[in-house]
Amino acid sequence: MANVEQVAYSLIKEAISKSTSDIHFIPENEFVRVYFRIHGNRTPNDSLSINLYNPLLTFFKFTSGMDIGETKIPQHGTYSLTVHARRYHLRLSTLPVSSGESLAIRIHEEDKIPSIDKLFLFSNQAKTIKQWANERYGLVLITGPTGVGKSTTMYSFLSYATKQCKQIVSIEDPVEQKINGLIQIDVNDKLGLQFADIFKSVLRHDPDIIMIGEIRDVQTAKLAVRAAYSGHLIISTLHAKDGFGTIQRLKEMGIKEEDLMQTLLGVVSQQLILTNNQHIKRVAIAEILQNEILQKAIHGVPLTSDSHFQSFDFLRRKACALGYIRQKDL
Repeated sequence: MANVEQVAYSLIKEAISKSTSDIHFIPENEFVRVYFRIHGNRTPNDSLSINLYNPLLTFFKFTSGMDIGETKIPQHGTYSLTVHARRYHLRLSTLPVSSGESLAIRIHEEDKIPSIDKLFLFSNQAKTIKQWANERYGLVLITGPTGVGKSTTMYSFLSYATKQCKQIVSIEDPVEQKINGLIQIDVNDKLGLQFADIFKSVLRHDPDIIMIGEIRDVQTAKLAVRAAYSGHLIISTLHAKDGFGTIQRLKEMGIKEEDLMQTLLGVVSQQLILTNNQHIKRVAIAEILQNEILQKAIHGVPLTSDSHFQSFDFLRRKACALGYIRQKDL
């Protein structure tokens, strides 16, 4: 049998060659199913025997800093490797299941942060988002379900902002992409680095922009709003179905309408669509809430009543009319 490190490297190399964003390992008794997520679609790959998977899992856990002896609780870790002279950052997570441990690997190419202008199908949307980098304070949220490129949009925004000579500090769990010119802090519970304590220290570091990797709970949401009140530009991600749903999630977290009116600068709720372009397969479209449209959403007014609001349905039909996508992909 080949060396387990060689097997791991070959598997990652194959995934990268197929433009895979995620690898899933699903144990089922005597074998393990392997899936690649390619352009958003989960596709089956070769299965592994359990006898090969177990040492492979141990290798991945060890190299990413997990406890190889712990199998009963979820763990996560990261590590980097080089494939074809390019550096890739891997984010790994395990879950205990009835037949062992499942493993998921997210793949990012390091130092490959696309221009925000290249992320969106419609250039006016990228232009709107870039304008927010010049704001002195407020809260900007990039939202959507898992796998729609929220982190990529946020990193592209920050990369653009660094060129505006901004002091930017990020608080991440974990750091997904290294960006020159950013102060990036990795939340580490094992070392006692708690989010709330880090946040207080960051505020004393004279930041123009603070990036929070994700608003996951009530405490983080309230800290973000408080920082926006104190004269900082805050950018973060949030899981929500659409623009209007973003506002509802914040309210569920206990953020009052008045606080949203005072601090929320803009919401970018995005989706990815498959295009007819062979060179750029997936691009983003976004429901953007700002100014009067944002105020209506905060007050609970249905956005369909505003003729200026461009919903996902409208944007998909526009993309189809312009020949970017096919009718069946609406």
